[in-house]
Amino acid sequence: MARRLAPDESALWRKVAATVKPLAKTPAPLAPAAPPTVKPPKPQPRVTASPAARPPSPVPPPRRTHSAATLDGHWDRRLRKGLVRPDMSIDLHGHTLASAQALLDESIHRALIRGARVLLVVAGRLRPGADRLPVMHGDPRPRGAIRASLPDWLAYSPYADQIVALRPAHISHGGAGAVYVIMRRGRED
Repeated sequence: MARRLAPDESALWRKVAATVKPLAKTPAPLAPAAPPTVKPPKPQPRVTASPAARPPSPVPPPRRTHSAATLDGHWDRRLRKGLVRPDMSIDLHGHTLASAQALLDESIHRALIRGARVLLVVAGRLRPGADRLPVMHGDPRPRGAIRASLPDWLAYSPYADQIVALRPAHISHGGAGAVYVIMRRGRED
């Protein structure tokens, strides 16, 4: 229910209303015309192509999550305590995202050729906001962008099937700024 104006409010309203100029009368806009009715096209007969004639759809390889991969409890304990010595290590500081990814793939390839089991990747600490990648339009990349990209790079790496797990490094090997990439053991034939 609306309240009535007090006598002083009513007097003030009349003063304000006296200063307002009415708008020029303009013709009302025309009502939109109804769209013409169009008959839907006749359905075309379906032509079924044989399965062999279809081009293969580009399906990305399944994404592997190495950080969630399980290792033997003995391995995890030894990694947490810093008792595992890396067979190789690389430092990605100072690289662009593209050059860091290329160096990582090259290093994994070399590690596999040498039969290395543990690759230490020093990438720097993950900074707040670095998980919201990619940065577009030439903006400077956030600190920790390489570290934030590592799990995706490893998941889509050509060597993803040779990588068993990804684990945080012990403080003696770089702590939060580094990770261990655990490789699959080479088969002796």
